[in-house]
Amino acid sequence: MPAILTRRLWRALLLATCTLLAACGDRAVNWTLYDVKGHLPDLQFQLPGAGGKTVSSEDLKGKTVMLFFGYASCPDICPTTMAQLTAVLEQLGDDAQNVRILFVSVDPHRDTPDKLQAYVDAFNKQAIGVTGTEKQIADLARRYRVAYQIEKPRPGDSAEIYDVRHSRGVYIFDNTGKARLLASDTESTADIVKDMRQLVELTR
Repeated sequence: MPAILTRRLWRALLLATCTLLAACGDRAVNWTLYDVKGHLPDLQFQLPGAGGKTVSSEDLKGKTVMLFFGYASCPDICPTTMAQLTAVLEQLGDDAQNVRILFVSVDPHRDTPDKLQAYVDAFNKQAIGVTGTEKQIADLARRYRVAYQIEKPRPGDSAEIYDVRHSRGVYIFDNTGKARLLASDTESTADIVKDMRQLVELTR
């Protein structure tokens, strides 16, 4: 079973997030992704990372951040998205040194910080994996209107075998931590690269 919410629900959440966006934003810039400037809060978090270290939004000041919620056992959308974001970084060339992928696990029971970092390292060595307590993750997900649900194990299955449903989308923050863009799962790599170049140049 795909570990995702239905496409229809994702689009409903996206439309709710992006209401009235046409009336705002950087008018001189022709964004392809959804312009969420002024409609989502700044990047703000403090969560456990690999090696017993705490990772916070302060550590990412000066970097453009592509934030994605998922989990390491995800069979489809998470590895596909991580591969796409890695391709985006590769195509950004020198600009990629000031961009970071931030992967937040919504499955803290199975994803330790070290396990999660090993997962994202397999895609990109500059990616950052973090998780936290159930409350920490729920609070952060609520902050960015991310929906997810951890299913109960099926009768007879191990307590470690269960499905996780989560909404999909990549939240993009500029180098000051301001929410700027939202990429849906249907965006092409070329479109994400295009807007990332514009954002990096705009905030350089």
